[in-house]
Amino acid sequence: MSVTLKDVDYVAALSHLRFSDEEREQMVDQMNTILTYMEKLKTLETSDVPPTTHVLKLKNVFREDVVEEALTQEEALQNAPAPDKGHFTVPKVL
Repeated sequence: MSVTLKDVDYVAALSHLRFSDEEREQMVDQMNTILTYMEKLKTLETSDVPPTTHVLKLKNVFREDVVEEALTQEEALQNAPAPDKGHFTVPKVL
């Protein structure tokens, strides 16, 4: 499979992009080069390669979510400009 000017024009239209004639030709060449490399990758033997989700061995580095210090409802509402029945009141956003 190779990329043609028609393919580049179609993708450009979908992406709302405009290319000059020179850029269109350059895109055809670049996309065909990428497809050639993809064909080379298909020839690699990967049956003995274990599937991975990431190239690095990662582990969860997040700490446990533990409440250490909390405000009471009264403390939280202390500086509120217009508290109402134990809640913050804010202007409507429509």
